Amino acid sequence: MRRRTITFSRNVFLPLTTVCRNQCGYCSFRTPVQEGCILPPGDVLRTIERGAALGCTEALFTFGERPGRVPGFTPMLERFGYSDILDYVFDLCGASIERGLLPHTNAGILTYDELERLREVNASMGLMLETTAEVEAHRHSPGKDPAVRIEMIENAGKLRIPFTTGILVGIGETMEDREESLLVIRDLHRRYDHIQEVIVQNFCPKEGTPMAQAPVPDADEMCVAIALAREILPPEVAVQIPPNLADARRLIGCGVDDLGGISPLTVDYVNPEHPWPQIDELKHLVGAARLQERLCVYPRFIERGWFHPNLEPLIRRLEQRLRAASRAGAP
Repeated sequence: MRRRTITFSRNVFLPLTTVCRNQCGYCSFRTPVQEGCILPPGDVLRTIERGAALGCTEALFTFGERPGRVPGFTPMLERFGYSDILDYVFDLCGASIERGLLPHTNAGILTYDELERLREVNASMGLMLETTAEVEAHRHSPGKDPAVRIEMIENAGKLRIPFTTGILVGIGETMEDREESLLVIRDLHRRYDHIQEVIVQNFCPKEGTPMAQAPVPDADEMCVAIALAREILPPEVAVQIPPNLADARRLIGCGVDDLGGISPLTVDYVNPEHPWPQIDELKHLVGAARLQERLCVYPRFIERGWFHPNLEPLIRRLEQRLRAASRAGAP
């Protein structure tokens, strides 16, 4: 019997700004415009360089959606010589490539043209669908309109961008809503063949948010959601869980293929109260399965050439490095 493989990516997490136009009922990442709400370029570059020295292969750029629409943000950004956060992330992605880390950007809702531009400097990109349901938690979040998010995922497919999406479990949706969301993702993938992984993420209550007292999905509920995802999604699409948010040891057997980005350097800034398990811990979490490190762009997309020419030298170099490490027995 073939030994099962569970994958992960070694990354650094770079939250460029905590300012966001959305006001989700479960989020504590979002802050008002204030000193320190933008990560300075020097800090970004130092983190990338330290991450590269620790063997990371991915720079995960994330930030609040459309922060420029929040009054006062643009003057703060202009201190760093930029008037648009997308120009800022574009240049930092380029700097990441130069320093040996493949960028993966989660920027919230982007237009077709914005996706096309960022494709030049990103090996992969992502946007959580979260749910196709209309939930109270999203009432003040225009970017969480399911139709808008589906359109962006579709546009990524048209542009041949290797893409990550997922569902958020426990924000007011039903099991039927979860099934519908997964079916939508499946159908988008069938049309464009661009989804590389689907995250099944459990809601975590945050102190001071409207959902601070909301019930948390237990392991049994998460196992059902993971198994549903594995049943609905095509086999080439990985089902991922964040191992710092859930009982990964218990959930691996429910249909998990991937543990996402794990950082030896940075915290999960969206869920800072939940530290990452380190690489040695991952080996124990996967049990009898084989733990294998991957890049933020999956092998089948590399084989197809689904990347901008700017990225090819680095992709090939990192791919070769991981192959050598695998032959030597490293995770």
